[in-house]
Amino acid sequence: MGKIIKFDYENQKLHKIAMEIRMKVFVDEQKVPAEIEWEYEDECTHFLIYYKRKPVGTARYFIKGDNIKFERFAFLKEMRGKGYGRDMMRYMLTDVKLMQKNIILNSQEYAVGFYKLSGFIVCGEKFMEGGIPHYPMQYEEPDILEKALTLAVCRR
Repeated sequence: MGKIIKFDYENQKLHKIAMEIRMKVFVDEQKVPAEIEWEYEDECTHFLIYYKRKPVGTARYFIKGDNIKFERFAFLKEMRGKGYGRDMMRYMLTDVKLMQKNIILNSQEYAVGFYKLSGFIVCGEKFMEGGIPHYPMQYEEPDILEKALTLAVCRR
């Protein structure tokens, strides 16, 4: 796992690094309008993940009422498919677990499978955002007891 750093908007040095990654991924690669990337920055908790002291990915969440919304998962092209997204997701889920709020996100259509592996389910209809099809998703915490019983039965 890479090193993950949690920070707030006030840490402008780290925020600048996160924005550079997001601009590369969302604006340059996916052609999302740049102004979308600047929404709610000061209300969010941000994260960076490093590999060999180099920032390779970022994500954020913000709290609104009974919901925590995970957003802006972005990883440099050459670092995708290496488990950094999974590591980031686990870290963020651990970070918010004690808050006891609904965890939601809007997944780009191609990434729905990734989020399903992390415990999210599709909870609404497809919609367009930034010219890209998305699905709303919600985290369903796994039933640890059920999983343990299943494993116990399988071992017999």
